[in-house]
Amino acid sequence: MGLLKERRLFGDAFWALFGQLASALALLAGTRILTELVAPETYGQVALLNGFVALGVSLFSYPFICAGMRILPECQNRQERADLHGVVSDLTGNSTMVAIVFLVSGGAVYGYLTHNDSWLYALAGILLTVTVRRELGIQLLIGERRQRGASLWQTTDSILRPVLSISLVWYLGRQAEWILLGYILASLVSNTVWSLIHRVKAEDKQRRPVRSRNFRRDVLAYALPLIPMELIFWLNGLGDRYVIGYMMTAADVGLYAATYLIINEAFNRSAMVLLRTFQPAYFQKCSQNRMKEGCKLLWLWIGCVTAMGIIGVSLLLLTKDWVATLLLAKSYHSAVALMPAIAVGSALHALGTVVGQPLLANKKTRLFLLGRVCGAVAAVISIPLMVKHYGLMGAAMANPIYYGVETLVLALLAKPWRVISLQHNDDIEAAGCNAAA
Repeated sequence: MGLLKERRLFGDAFWALFGQLASALALLAGTRILTELVAPETYGQVALLNGFVALGVSLFSYPFICAGMRILPECQNRQERADLHGVVSDLTGNSTMVAIVFLVSGGAVYGYLTHNDSWLYALAGILLTVTVRRELGIQLLIGERRQRGASLWQTTDSILRPVLSISLVWYLGRQAEWILLGYILASLVSNTVWSLIHRVKAEDKQRRPVRSRNFRRDVLAYALPLIPMELIFWLNGLGDRYVIGYMMTAADVGLYAATYLIINEAFNRSAMVLLRTFQPAYFQKCSQNRMKEGCKLLWLWIGCVTAMGIIGVSLLLLTKDWVATLLLAKSYHSAVALMPAIAVGSALHALGTVVGQPLLANKKTRLFLLGRVCGAVAAVISIPLMVKHYGLMGAAMANPIYYGVETLVLALLAKPWRVISLQHNDDIEAAGCNAAA
């Protein structure tokens, strides 16, 4: 409990909670209104395009951003942090351009073959660009433990996206393009404002000393194993809606995506509050070789995530009908039965992310990748089989299967329980933490 007495940790927790709660409320309110305005088929179309955007963000930017977050605590001064920011920004920008080329080209081919509108993919490419810029700014602020700035940036974007998209749909028409355009305009405004507020000062860009560290090499070494892992993460989180779209209809995608969104966001936002509170502090302890404190922090984190999952699933079982009535339009209520299975899967996913943190802290990203691969294999096998035999309910029931496999494998690789068995022996506790990682 002594760790909780740290004033900065409480400050991190407050701002992380504020950002996640405010953005979650905006997202849920926006979803409720959008499901009233647009049909499940239109919502499903937007969900599929957003899935491609999420794939671009995960595969082409997040590995470099995660590397920057992990290396930031090791920077000795402002100049090194500025150098690291520049390297991460360059790598992220270059890889995002590749993602846009793939997305727009694929959309053009798809539109030609199916005689559908391919310019929606161009809008999705623009949305990908502004989303990557948002994530880069927010995550690097979190890596520096500047939670207030990150939370305010996130909250601004989360509020503007539904406000502008709903406004455009209301005045211009109930089509997918106006929803996408609203998202783009919202992120452009919030990115511009907060980038100016948090911009690097002019003097930081001048009279730089010779770099004492090759950040580009370090970022690439950390990030490259994460690239396939992010693809796997996307497959586990969003791949099911493409299976549903192929085996069923776009309307079914809309029903599933809207239901999955409100349940997963509740668990994901709660887990993100804990992640933003504990991960920067945990990485900092590991970077400073304060392993004893780092191990205690990790287990406090695991306990919080476990309690969150148990309480969240229990509450949902009691209130799922009320949740559907409050957060979804009546035409979407047929998917209420999917909620408990999605909730269990989301809770297991949050737990798996935490138990695997020692691997990331000690830069063993290849082992972390192995855990994600096992979850992806389980997803590839279970989702089509479950959808084939049980329809939308099967897609929901597959969530606990592949996330459960992923969590079990990550726990076996990280072995965090070894820390508990050694915690009374100060001489070997640090070694136990390293072994657990």
